[in-house]
Amino acid sequence: MLKKFKIALHWQILFAIVLAVLYGITFPNLHSFSFESYEKFAKTADKNNIDIVIIKNAEKLVNIKAISGDEFLSNISENERIVLTKKQREIILSSSVYNPPISYVSWMGDLFLRALKMIIIPLILTSIISGIANIGSAGNLGRLGLKTMLYYLSTSTLAILAGLFFVNLLKPGLGNNIIKYTESEDLGLLSNSFSDTLMNIVPENIFRSFVQQDMLSIIFFAILFGFFITKIENKSQNFLRNFFNSTYEVMMKITMFIIIFTPLGVFGIIAKTVADHAGQLLILLQGLGLYSLTVLLGLAFHALVVLPLIVKFVGKSNPYKHFKSMRAALLTAFSTSSSAATLSLTIESVENKSGVSNKVAGFTLPLGATINMDGTALYECIAAIFVAQVYGFDLTITEQFIIVVTALLASIGAAAIPMAGMVMLSVVLAAVDLPLAGIALILPVDRILDMFRTAINVWSDSCGAVVIAKTEGENLKI
Repeated sequence: MLKKFKIALHWQILFAIVLAVLYGITFPNLHSFSFESYEKFAKTADKNNIDIVIIKNAEKLVNIKAISGDEFLSNISENERIVLTKKQREIILSSSVYNPPISYVSWMGDLFLRALKMIIIPLILTSIISGIANIGSAGNLGRLGLKTMLYYLSTSTLAILAGLFFVNLLKPGLGNNIIKYTESEDLGLLSNSFSDTLMNIVPENIFRSFVQQDMLSIIFFAILFGFFITKIENKSQNFLRNFFNSTYEVMMKITMFIIIFTPLGVFGIIAKTVADHAGQLLILLQGLGLYSLTVLLGLAFHALVVLPLIVKFVGKSNPYKHFKSMRAALLTAFSTSSSAATLSLTIESVENKSGVSNKVAGFTLPLGATINMDGTALYECIAAIFVAQVYGFDLTITEQFIIVVTALLASIGAAAIPMAGMVMLSVVLAAVDLPLAGIALILPVDRILDMFRTAINVWSDSCGAVVIAKTEGENLKI
């Protein structure tokens, strides 16, 4: 009887998101210094280039009644007689957050993310090694790898072209005055060249790569390890294959246990996110509304038209049934903004619900979570052209082509770089000599749009696993 009333996981997650949004709106962040938070703020003042006048003004606000961020900054800046930089404002606000209702629930999101991150490395290792060891010959591995890379490059290119179409159609940056109230300052972004990214695939110390979570290095090592399992004597080969198959099964059991708590974790994450950004909704509507709409239209077109058509006509599968299989994983990707953190649920959904074998899913999905980022690549293209439009640059066809190519190449190496989205955009802007300060224009809505583009990244990865599995002759459940 109880089974009839059991709520599916994707509905649980969706309810959690709705409730969390309402909770975050009801309890937006307020600001006040306690003695402890003020002392911590004062101790790090020199490192953060905060002068003594600001520190003394902050001391006057210790244990005051919590107020809004704008009021708090106004008091510290003595009604704007002291000019605060963007970085100083961010440090002051982050140091003085006072929001007990959010702190009561945000720990669930933090704990959930820690649990997901805990299993990323062992899951990637065991899934890839197990998948490669079960593939067999080098010819099979080469064929599977070629299909995977062809799919990733094709869908990322199609995503970028969709972004290019919508940003040129809607021109969200023309006549936009957001630049008037956005500071231009050095964002301190560092980027690796494409050649450096390729070189860093081969790790100097694999254990350091484990600690630093260098995914491309870990995947490269796992592929090598799995491949050479097939080259040793049968006794050792069978032992290692059985060992990694069994370890992978254990990791999936742990994954299923963590997944049970997904709605609680999602509630904590979304509630905190909404509370943190509640004061920026006006900025979104004023200056970045059309820009955000352009990004969302591009993502929707790619997710609802391009990828389903590929699944239907190339993968010979039902895209709607596959989407139903992926609902929980996509909502988790949306909530966490992390393809890697969602990987365990992605693999579980693709294998158990869509019917893709571990041989294909274990190889394609970890690789896709690292280098296949359709949503992010589309976003970078739109963002770069939006910045050009705001600054009044008229990009030629050649320059727009350079943006397409650079966004594609940057997306391949982005997962190994901290602040991946922003670093990718800095690479694209630099390729066509656009000001890097333009990144500051889109920061207010970056976190919100990041949630959507991550969901598209995961959706593309899962579609790729389905397409490749069908081309390998597998019989799927969809």
